[in-house]
Amino acid sequence: MEVIPAIDIRAGRCVRLYQGDYQQETVFAEDPVAVALDWQSQGAPRLHLVDLDGAAQGQPANLKVITAILQALAIPVQVGGGIRDLDTADALLHAGASRVVLGTVAVENPSLVQELCQRYGSQRVVVAIDARDGQVATRGWRETSAVSALDLAQEMSVLGVRRLLYTDISRDGTLTGPNYAANAALVQRTGLAVLASGGVASVEHIRQLKRSGVEGVILGRALYTGAVRLAEALAAARDG
Repeated sequence: MEVIPAIDIRAGRCVRLYQGDYQQETVFAEDPVAVALDWQSQGAPRLHLVDLDGAAQGQPANLKVITAILQALAIPVQVGGGIRDLDTADALLHAGASRVVLGTVAVENPSLVQELCQRYGSQRVVVAIDARDGQVATRGWRETSAVSALDLAQEMSVLGVRRLLYTDISRDGTLTGPNYAANAALVQRTGLAVLASGGVASVEHIRQLKRSGVEGVILGRALYTGAVRLAEALAAARDG
């Protein structure tokens, strides 16, 4: 199982939100590039970048910082937040992103997801399923759709998607533990690779997620607060 540190970017800074609430922000660093290099030096196999402003606005807003990170790192980086058209996805992939993470468009424009899978290959596309009470949230988690997480996952599988990123919004940034049941259900009922996000606060949480069959876990607040050290997380993911 892969351990992937997250860098959430807002106004050019590295921040974390509580349950996706833009009014509950904690700034952890002024220089996201330095943070990215630090995670790489500590052994991170991959990074997860989120343009929070982009997610809310519908188009990337922190491209300068994101591009600087892509140019500075040797490890693969997946990027999400505000990717809602072909040109934006093209630009990020050509800038060096290993994967683009698509959320809102999976609900509102699924044909774009299919086109990107066909153009670049399914390994370079991740569909983020951000769920609130089982229903998919969109537009920076500010709106809740009528689509269930499982239904969306199954629809994406038909379109060629092979990897999901599942976040239980009620757990995100809370350090209260992941939603093991939802992650396991996605793994078992879709057969897709699942990256788990939200609520991880201990090495034991990582071990339990590994047992649920997920491909990877994305760590944010737990790393930034020191609740989990990256070396310990990597060992737990490797050894169980």
